[in-house]
Amino acid sequence: MSDADELGLPPTAFAKQDEGGDLAFYAPARLVTHIDEGAVAALTRSYATLLRPGDRVLDLMSSWVSHLPDDLPLDVVGHGMNAEELAANPRLARWFVQDLNRDSVLPEPDATFDAVLICVGVQYLQQPLAVFRELRRVLRPGGVLIASYSNRCFPTKAVAVWRALDMQGQAGLIARYCTCAGYDAVEALLLADGAAGDPLIAVTARA
Repeated sequence: MSDADELGLPPTAFAKQDEGGDLAFYAPARLVTHIDEGAVAALTRSYATLLRPGDRVLDLMSSWVSHLPDDLPLDVVGHGMNAEELAANPRLARWFVQDLNRDSVLPEPDATFDAVLICVGVQYLQQPLAVFRELRRVLRPGGVLIASYSNRCFPTKAVAVWRALDMQGQAGLIARYCTCAGYDAVEALLLADGAAGDPLIAVTARA
């Protein structure tokens, strides 16, 4: 059964306007932030409340910056699509490049991480249930998944169902991913309302 079938969505729900190779699309390093300073600050504050000192963290779909609190000691493993960006990220103890739309199986042992972060990347997943189930596998029992997003994206690489929804609907879509993948305590948090900059929502769930 496909992800679209399992989620009760149309067969084309996870199609993209640009079906070209994702690794090629992300090959040029983009050493920029994809949300503004206010949204970054709100995300960092949220991480400070949800993460604990010493946590082992998987920063999925990461880049050259992880938006983590500077004074919070963490053991962070990064995943992304661009080696130059990942190598420039000072918070990553190690990192790896992998196209999750081609291979959703993570090269990490079971129950390894206390937290998984997905910052402004969930909209690009074409096999979201496979990925979210892998994330639950590598999370320790009670570990937290934090998927944050704004109203920005690369529209040609975002999946069709994401583009068709408003931000509230997108929160519901991520929540459905979490529920179908076996998470508990799913909650949507409004981190920035967009009145003075980029809006930001985080969906959290527990393994």
